[in-house]
Amino acid sequence: MRIRFVVAAGLSALTLLAGCGESSPEPGAASDGRVSGTITVFAAASLTESFTTIGERFEKAHPGTTVTFSFAGSSGLATQINEGAPADVFASAAPQNMTAVTSAISPVTFARNQLVIVVAKGNPKRVTGLADLAKPDLKVALCAEAVPCGAASASAIAASGVKITPVTLEQDVKAALSKVKLGEVDAALVYRTDAKAAAADVDGIEFAESAKAINDYPIAALRDAPNPAGARAFVEFVLAPEALAVLTEAGFQAP
Repeated sequence: MRIRFVVAAGLSALTLLAGCGESSPEPGAASDGRVSGTITVFAAASLTESFTTIGERFEKAHPGTTVTFSFAGSSGLATQINEGAPADVFASAAPQNMTAVTSAISPVTFARNQLVIVVAKGNPKRVTGLADLAKPDLKVALCAEAVPCGAASASAIAASGVKITPVTLEQDVKAALSKVKLGEVDAALVYRTDAKAAAADVDGIEFAESAKAINDYPIAALRDAPNPAGARAFVEFVLAPEALAVLTEAGFQAP
């Protein structure tokens, strides 16, 4: 009897140890493969409308998840991530800002965007192209060159050979657009998608030089994501047909 007890006790101990050695699901992943919890997405300001819709659809497709967004200029978001801000996913308006984020895991380009000139509804200043923005009586807003819309604007302006002196340099594309909507400037260079989203308040004017400055938009889960399972699921969702259709409808181009 004594021998049997020792063996049984030994087997029980081994079973207990084996149970302790089983790995638990990673944060955001349930044992049945579902994702859950909050997914924090840092995204370029120009993605505000599209990603808000995509986030709502993701939550419906994955009950138990909540997608929260931080929309701003890509360069500022990259800095925040590198300084330790708790984010799961980063979607940038330009590859260089994604490259600056060392924790980005295998970034993938999911969309492209192109600049247009925006003016007040009805185009009271009769702007027809980039050359008009050089007129001394025209107030122009541009994005700062540190952010993707500013870098793209600088490339397009350089390609045109026109000298434009802005009255303000904004930290993201929504701020530049707002200057026109509020009547503080006569024109601004913004993305086609932003002009389309604000079509009730502004007119968008295409210009040929914008073809010299098309921005690629990469997305990536982050290595230190608080919700790694949710981060991967959101990136996969953005790359799937349903989300790509939302982006196309907003005016983004396929990569």
